[in-house]
Amino acid sequence: MKALPILAALALAMLGRAVPAAEIAISCGAVGQELALCREGAEAWAERTGHTVTVVSTPASATERLALYQQLLAAQAPDIDVFQIDVIWPGLLGAHFVDLKTQADAESLAAHVPAILANNVVGNRLVAMPWFTDTGLLYYRKDLLDKHGAAVPATWQALTETAARIQAAERAAGNGRLWGYVWQGRAYEGLTCNALEWIDAHGGGTIVGDDGAVTVNNPRAAAALDLAASWVGAISPPGVLNYQEEEARGVFQSGNAVFMRNWPYAWSLVNGADSPVRGRVGIAPLPRGGPDGKPSGALGGQTLAVSKYSRHVDAAADLVLYLTGADEQKRRAIVGSFNPTIAAVYADPEVAAANPFLSGLADAVSGAVARPSRVTGKRYNRVSTAFWNAVHATLSGDGDGAANLAKLEKDLDRLRRGGRW
Repeated sequence: MKALPILAALALAMLGRAVPAAEIAISCGAVGQELALCREGAEAWAERTGHTVTVVSTPASATERLALYQQLLAAQAPDIDVFQIDVIWPGLLGAHFVDLKTQADAESLAAHVPAILANNVVGNRLVAMPWFTDTGLLYYRKDLLDKHGAAVPATWQALTETAARIQAAERAAGNGRLWGYVWQGRAYEGLTCNALEWIDAHGGGTIVGDDGAVTVNNPRAAAALDLAASWVGAISPPGVLNYQEEEARGVFQSGNAVFMRNWPYAWSLVNGADSPVRGRVGIAPLPRGGPDGKPSGALGGQTLAVSKYSRHVDAAADLVLYLTGADEQKRRAIVGSFNPTIAAVYADPEVAAANPFLSGLADAVSGAVARPSRVTGKRYNRVSTAFWNAVHATLSGDGDGAANLAKLEKDLDRLRRGGRW
């Protein structure tokens, strides 16, 4: 008779046990402080929820990262639950991700800048949540410009001339390692961003127009590439043709460049406690192509998506919503100068104090040029590859801009089937 209460107690104890914690794997980028900040945020979420989390480092190159993702997703592998993806990939990879509209509340969604959120909608499905936004920016050595009586260059030609003048003067004074300008010249997605900025600034279009027509083969675009080719070995080191973001930052942060093109993330690093150029760096929009041109920075950024093949979709989605929430975006903005996608975070006094350039960044972001990923859809990666190869050939001296863009136009036309992407 006394056994029944004991059994009942055991049954109640079994029912009262906590649901086993989920083990979530998240892929994070490896540029600058990306990996460290992602790990800190994920571990904070794990401590709050009782789940465990594994942070998976991915290649710094966006091109190599995309290839890895495509392999994993094509195999429907459950190895990674949350993917950090580029803003140009939702249309390419979205079929593999869950609809986060079913996981997020209306208030969380409404907090994000509408245009940035809309970029992640594919077929009425929200396949990723915005995490941070980017645009290409010009970093410059304030001390060197002041020393040589130079203004921040407003055009690419002015940058070319200013970089050459300061480089020559500094080398004559004994600074033999100084270069005028460093940027991302390796044949990868980063070169697509750089070259699109040059071409758009010169009024040469955006590779493929909104109507799907190939527009890149024009004299202004060719002139922009020829100008960039003139930098290699002159104001830019020959090795720039193999630079990604971190290689360019390494040269600039060590004090060996006057100008650098990079993303906003570099701000906190060049001003870090151990940076040789701390306090001597300014930041501005990238130059115009000419008096009738416009400043043009490539629109970038990263988002977080949940794999359809995850064994723990709900927990993975909760991690995404935590990392893309206002508190975490504020922390990342202060510590790593990653630009929020939640408008209210920009008004936070602590964020503004840590990132004084943010007040002027709104114009740069609003005028940023988007890569033609939406109009070219699943063929974007092939479009970009063809483009960066044509640009790299020009920079390497293998044909001029006009010849390489004429060939590129033919290659892109072949990619279109029946005139459609």
